[in-house]
Amino acid sequence: MCLAGLLCLIASMSYAQSYVESALLFSRTRPGGSARIQGMGGSQIALGGDYSVGLSNPAGLGMYNRSEVTFTPGYSTYNTEADYLGNISKTTSTKFVIPGVSLVLHMPMDKKGFVGGSFAIGLSRTNDFNRITQFNGVNTKSSIIDSFIDIANGGTTDQFQPDGALYNAPTGLAYHNFLIGPASLLDPNFPDDEYFTDVKTVPYQRERTETEGATNQWSFSYGANFKDKLFIGAGIGVTTLKYKSSKTYFEDFDDSANDLTNDIFNELNLDETLNLRGNGINATLGAIFRPVDFLQVGVSFTTPTYYELTEDYDAEMSTSWKNFDYFGNGSEILNDLSAATDIITSDYNLTTPMKFSAGVAFLSEYGIITGDVELTNPAKAKYSSNTPGISFDQENSNIKEAYQSVVNYRVGGEFRYKILRVRAGYGVQASALKDYFDLDNSIQTITGGLGVRLKKFYADFALVYSNAKDYYTPYFLAEPPIPIVTLDSKTTTGMITFGLTF
Repeated sequence: MCLAGLLCLIASMSYAQSYVESALLFSRTRPGGSARIQGMGGSQIALGGDYSVGLSNPAGLGMYNRSEVTFTPGYSTYNTEADYLGNISKTTSTKFVIPGVSLVLHMPMDKKGFVGGSFAIGLSRTNDFNRITQFNGVNTKSSIIDSFIDIANGGTTDQFQPDGALYNAPTGLAYHNFLIGPASLLDPNFPDDEYFTDVKTVPYQRERTETEGATNQWSFSYGANFKDKLFIGAGIGVTTLKYKSSKTYFEDFDDSANDLTNDIFNELNLDETLNLRGNGINATLGAIFRPVDFLQVGVSFTTPTYYELTEDYDAEMSTSWKNFDYFGNGSEILNDLSAATDIITSDYNLTTPMKFSAGVAFLSEYGIITGDVELTNPAKAKYSSNTPGISFDQENSNIKEAYQSVVNYRVGGEFRYKILRVRAGYGVQASALKDYFDLDNSIQTITGGLGVRLKKFYADFALVYSNAKDYYTPYFLAEPPIPIVTLDSKTTTGMITFGLTF
């Protein structure tokens, strides 16, 4: 199956964000935590003594021998390159972020091999949605109007009335802007459930999308220590998800800069806003075994995260005509028009897949070498609704058809010299698309860091660079060629963790 087949699966009548795309976006969390852990590529399953493990493997909290409080500010730069019809568009944005804060309370004990443990409350940033994307080009093959026609075909104009299925959709806005009409207007003998447009020439297309938001998780975790050999832990995660997308799509049919002319029509503009927020919950269990002083082996299991989400969507379309006599009898002269949807609010649930992780760490007086593997299956993401009559069966089926199980991995190291630390790491989130699409949407991460450790204070700096490729279509067509945008996204984040021990 080719890219067009994938786009068929993720297509929806709302152009802002499909449920299939969102399922992967919200399931694909990254390893959160301190600058120390980030500097080592996020590898942490077999490590301890860092608040980050409260998120990934709470057993590591059992290795604490003191209490501490930390704060981690950061600054991110987002660069996106879009390739559309051979035109390259680049955008850059920046944002101040807070990747984490934590409080760890060490509670020593000496009772039949149990030497105590630590309780931690930590906030970790596990996903980042901030980005600006834009593309442009002259499309000689299609217009978004063709997509509106494909969607409208098969239904009468009742679908555009207040109780109709397309009233609060971009296709409904196109109808009320006279971009499409029933074929029966051309000839009463033509069917009234097939549609046409008076706009015939090719357009110059441009789109700009700004997304913002993040997923953060509060972890409440405890790790226990047995004879400094076996460490076990458990934690509850409370997640918050905020995602906002603001999209402006534009087509110009009369643009002298691109040698485009049209006798009846100038341009169309579609603005869409999607605002999504909610909370979720999960649990994590883990263990670390230290058979010898230089080796630690860890495993952890994180349950699916169950979200309750609320979504607000609205759209507005404006068009500019050239004094066009639509019906040919002077009853409807078109110039500047506009139409808007209501604000559509939806409540639904999303369950993201579970994760199983394993890690190993080799320790010496000179430093650490560590690595993790993580198994998860984005195809297990699932939507549901408590509202009678609302079904996500088709969306869930498309998710299973589009995605596959993946093995992600991370490796990292830390070199120690007196109070100084030097770190480096590398990680890969494998492509979640099924093999027969023959596409790669993997994410690669390269990290580095420095640290200073004093008796009651430490500071760690990390620089995290990630590169991701993806594919996007501004609209769907029943027949190819479907317009495709190739995206290359790069994110660079610098962060500092300040820690006080007591």
